[in-house]
Amino acid sequence: MRSRSPFTDQFGPAGDGWRARWFHIIFGHEDAAGRRFDVLLIIAILGSITVAMLDTVASAHAQYGAFFYVLEWTFTLAFTIEYIMRIVVIDRPWRYARSFFGIVDLLAVLPTWISLIAVGSQYLLVVRALRILRIFRILKLTRYVGEADLLWFTLVRARRKVLVFFSAILTLVLIFGALMYLIEGPEDGFTSIPTSMYWAIVTMTTVGFGDITPKTTLGKLLTSLIILIGYSIIAVPTGIFTAELAAGMRARRKRVACTHCGQTEHEDDADYCRLCGTELPASEK
Repeated sequence: MRSRSPFTDQFGPAGDGWRARWFHIIFGHEDAAGRRFDVLLIIAILGSITVAMLDTVASAHAQYGAFFYVLEWTFTLAFTIEYIMRIVVIDRPWRYARSFFGIVDLLAVLPTWISLIAVGSQYLLVVRALRILRIFRILKLTRYVGEADLLWFTLVRARRKVLVFFSAILTLVLIFGALMYLIEGPEDGFTSIPTSMYWAIVTMTTVGFGDITPKTTLGKLLTSLIILIGYSIIAVPTGIFTAELAAGMRARRKRVACTHCGQTEHEDDADYCRLCGTELPASEK
C-alpha cells in the first residue's frame, strides 16, 4: 500500500482506483511515473514559452508563423487536457481552481481559446495582448522547485516588515515630492505633486531618467539629500528578506544530535553529520 502524504490526505481521492492513481502521477513526485510526468510537463512548458518568445520576432514569425501556430495549439491542447485531469482527479476541484497554481494553469490556456472568439481587426490588439499571457506558463515551473516554497514562505513571514518599510518610503516620497513642487514649480517640469512624486521615486532609487531635473540651487540640494537617503535605504528590504530566509532555513533543519560530535542542526534530507560525517541515528531520519 502506497503511503499517503498530507496533501493526498487533504485533497486526494481515497482508495486505489484510477483517480487515485492519476492523482499520484499528476500531483505526486515520489514514484517514477510522477517524475516522468513532471519532466514531460517541464519540457512542454519550456517549449511553449520558447515558441511564445520566438513568435514575437518579426523575421521568425514571417518564416515560421504557421509552424508556431501549430505548436501553440498543440501545447494549448496538452495543457488543457492536463488542467481538466487535475480538476477531475482531485477531491476539491473548486478549491484547486481558486488556488494560485489553479489560476496560473487556467491563464496558460485561456488566451489561446479566447482568440477563437475575439476575431476581426478591431480585436487584433486585444488578442495579441491575451496571447502574451502564455508567459504565465513559466510560473508552473515553480511547483517543481522545492526551494520556491521556502522563498514564498519567507516573503509571507516578512510581509509586515516590508509593508512598514514601503509605507515609510511612500511617506518620504510624498514629502519630497511636495517640497520639490513648491521649490521648482510647473515652470521647471514639476507640474503637480504626483509628477514630483514620480521624480522622487526615480531619484531615490538612483535610476535617474533625466526627464525632469531641478534647476534651482535649493532643488539641487534637496536632490542630493534624496540620493543619499536612497543609497542608505536601498539595502533595507534585502536585509529583511535575507534575515527571514536565514531563519526559515534554520527552521527547516533537522534537530538531530550526532552521536559522535553532538552537532544538532542538519538539512532535512541529511543522512550523515555535516561536521564529522558520522551517520545520523536511523530512528531520527
